[in-house]
This record gives sequence, C-alpha cells and structure tokens, in this order.
Amino acid sequence: MRALSFSAAALAMAALLTPSAATAQQVAVHGETVYTMAGAPIKDGVVLIKDGKIERVGTAADVKPPASYKVLRAKVVTPGLVDAHSTVGLSGFLNQPHDQDQVDRTTASQPELRAVDAYNAQDPLVEYLRRFGVTTLHTGHGPGALISGQTMVVKTVGHETETGLIVAEAMVAVTLGDAATAQPGKAPGTRAKAVAMLRADLIKAKDYADKQSGPEDKRPTRDLRLDTLARVIKKEIPLLVTVNRSTDILTALRIAKEFDVKIVLDGAADAYLLIDEIKKAGVPVILHPTMQRAGGDTENLSMETAAALKKAGIPFALQSGFEGYVPKTRVVLFEAGLAAARGLTFEQALATVTIDAAKIIGADKRVGSLEAGKDADLALFDGDPFEYTSHVTTVLINGQVVSDTVR
Repeated sequence: MRALSFSAAALAMAALLTPSAATAQQVAVHGETVYTMAGAPIKDGVVLIKDGKIERVGTAADVKPPASYKVLRAKVVTPGLVDAHSTVGLSGFLNQPHDQDQVDRTTASQPELRAVDAYNAQDPLVEYLRRFGVTTLHTGHGPGALISGQTMVVKTVGHETETGLIVAEAMVAVTLGDAATAQPGKAPGTRAKAVAMLRADLIKAKDYADKQSGPEDKRPTRDLRLDTLARVIKKEIPLLVTVNRSTDILTALRIAKEFDVKIVLDGAADAYLLIDEIKKAGVPVILHPTMQRAGGDTENLSMETAAALKKAGIPFALQSGFEGYVPKTRVVLFEAGLAAARGLTFEQALATVTIDAAKIIGADKRVGSLEAGKDADLALFDGDPFEYTSHVTTVLINGQVVSDTVR
C-alpha cells in the first residue's frame, strides 16, 4: 500500500509539473520592450494569452488586460527561442554510452532511424535549455555517419515526446567530409566513396518512388530506408547536409541540383568563401555555433560568417549543434549574442534564434514570433537578452509558465 501511495503521489506531482492545454491560463505579459519579430519592437507592450495561444499584441495604451488575466512583467519580452539544430534529447546529460543515441555507426546509411523513437523528453538537458528561454528544438540524429537518420521539431516541455511534438519527420541528416568517413577498412573511407554511396541511395529511392506511384500490382515491397529517401526525392522533406569545407559544400550543392532535391546546409564553416554559389543555389544555412572551436573540417570558421550571410540575403539561422564536452549542449542565446557583437544588429541576431530559425525548420506557422493565433511561447528578461549580466526570468510554453528560475 505504501508503494502504491508513493506511485500515485509521484504521478500527481508529474501531472502538476506538465503544462497542458487543459490547464492553460489567461495571461497578460507586459514588457518595457516587446520584440515581436513580426514588425518593429513595441515600447510598453502587452501580449495577451488565452488557451495557450497569443490572443493580441500591442501597446499598453491599446491592449488592456481584463481583470481576470494574470499579469507578468519584464524589461524585455521575446518569442521563445528556437534552436535550429541540436541533438539534445538524443545526446543526454550523463555523457555515457546509454544516453548517447544521436548517431549509430554500425552502418553508414540509415535514413529510416526516427528521432521520435530515441528522444528523451525528460533528459535534464531539455530543462537546462528551457530555463534559458529555448522553447523549440530542431533535434535528432546528428553528424557522424553518411546518413545518420531523421530529425524532428519539438518543444522543450512535457514528460512524453508527443506532448511537445511539432514535426515528427523534419529532415534527413547527412554528413559529408571527415566526420562521414568510417574506420579503416569500412565504407565510406574517402569523400568520393561517401558521395558515391549517397548518390546510389538517391538513385534507388527515385526508382522506388517511381514504382510506388505505378500500377498496384507492380509496386515493390515496402522498404523503410527507401520510404524515407523517397520523401526526399518528392521534396516532401529536405536533406540536412552537414558540411564545412568549401569542397564539401560545393559537393552538397551539386547533389541537390543533380537530383532536384531540397537541402539545408548545416555547419558550413567555409560558407563565407562561397557566398555567390550558395545564394545562386537558393539554399538556406543553419550556421555553426558562433563560438564553436576551430579544428579539422572547421579550421577556417569565422565569427563573422553570420554577418556575411545576412549581407548577402541568404536565409540562415544559428544552432547549438552537437557538443562533445559537458554540459552536452550550447545555448543559442549566447551564440546569437556573440554574433550581434560580430556584425549583426540586435534584431538580426535575435531573428537567427526566433523567426528565421522557425522558417528554416518549417515551424514558423506556430512559433518564432509573437502574433495573434500563434503558440504562446515567450521568454522574459530583466535586461538586454544579449548582455552577460541579464537574466531569463520567466519562460512560457503554450501559455503556461514552465520556468521562473532566474538564469
């Protein structure tokens, strides 16, 4: 009986700590400055929230909260931050083999591996990011294999993956360069071999997709690997291609053109050397973390690449990426802050971790800006978000306060 009572109590506490639409509040967030990312900043602004959605945004003079609304106040209010590429939830807090599921190196090409089957919504790193205002992650299988698996878009909330899930199959993660090559004697051992294997997979997928759309009695047996890559061929989902050296970036652009598929460049340390080529290809970039350590394929990275991409009009966002040391993740708030000191304006830097990131990962209809009808995901600060002495004071997801620990 004692064990049963304890279990019941634990479940009750978990329910209280898990935000849900059923318990959504009516809230008014009043900020000295509100950055909606859908227009000019609003001085003395108010965001009204009802049933987990943004109801109205405007100046305090125009938007009067009803008496029943709970009022939260802050110096600065922004949309909840969006991490455009992470492995959090698959690469875990403990940094032990049992919680490092972001890449499986037993086989070079495994597009069928689903991020939703490995994501741990309860990992402490999810909460760690949430406390810094990160409310949405594009996460999943990361660099380290030719095709490591799928990615997903999820909110940093809930005890089950489905609670915060936005996009179950967002992109297919591909790596070209040193990180894609295997141990001696295993394929791929060189860049040419890796690209040949990728090309062969895409050719098979195109043939598979063509046959699947043909007469029913001629359709091939279902193949999970080819099912996923067929979606790439049909332009339903893009390839997320992790590339850093200029030669590998050009290879990725060549593959995209050859197979007429959508790609997103990831990492792209040498992107500043290929501005014209990337712009001509019309390909977005999820740029490496501003403070990433230079070495190997990333030896030529620059802290000013973000500014160069912005100047050229190339769509891009910032990311936390995969962190090999502990804590096992970077925080995009800090990466954007340094980018703001290296050529971006404040609002341009904020866009890289809000609306611009949301657009690239296909979640901008729900998150990334403060607009009526969108999810009520907000980050509240006691000062300039990019100042070291400022803190995140409150975080809301779906209109619920999920963190009020000052960070």
